[in-house]
Amino acid sequence: MVDQMVHIIMPVKDAFDVAQEAIRAVLTSGDTLTVYDDFSTEENAAKLDALSQELGIQVIHLSALTDHPSPNYRLVLIDAQRNCLKDGKHLVIIESDVIVKEGTITQLCAGVDAGVGMVAAVTTDAQGKINFPYEYARHIRQDGACKKRFSFCCTLLTNALLRAYDFAQLDPAKNWYDVTISHLSRQMGLANILQVSNPVLHKPHSSRPWKQLKYTNPLLYYWRKITQGKDKI
Repeated sequence: MVDQMVHIIMPVKDAFDVAQEAIRAVLTSGDTLTVYDDFSTEENAAKLDALSQELGIQVIHLSALTDHPSPNYRLVLIDAQRNCLKDGKHLVIIESDVIVKEGTITQLCAGVDAGVGMVAAVTTDAQGKINFPYEYARHIRQDGACKKRFSFCCTLLTNALLRAYDFAQLDPAKNWYDVTISHLSRQMGLANILQVSNPVLHKPHSSRPWKQLKYTNPLLYYWRKITQGKDKI
């Protein structure tokens, strides 16, 4: 059983319709899930609570744990790491704009081996074309170790990686840590495996629509990123 091997988490901020689709997709395979609500609106937080009652998932409202404004990915990672180490499990992160398939998580687990730090599913659009953040993988034909950056879109962090690095050491000034941790994994001598045979649907930045400017108006995106201190990687 996958649940005996992993803890599955999903950080959520608003965009409830997409998040609900992502949540239900995980549960299709019978897996359990912990949702971290990162300061959604009161209305969307209430919808998540109602969904938790319907589906039997755990929802942790970060507003009860911190007054630090969203994003709170570091806090999520610290809490999830602690639970995984306590139970001797790997960590699977599925972001709320990613729709998995039946068997997605099982295939991630099958990629775990000695010396592996991360196993990631490749992301695609609705037409099946590889999209952000793995555009570089369009020329890759088979699963294997990859030296380029990884994302947390749909990624397993092995227990070996979780034991090797304390996420409390992550820079609190940053917003996102997927690039940092994928580099750390390799620096520790662990392989990062990209599964191009394990595609998942990615609807980029559904929870933070302003980041769509990266594609539609990159100058405005980088102006906001620099002047407003947003999207620190």
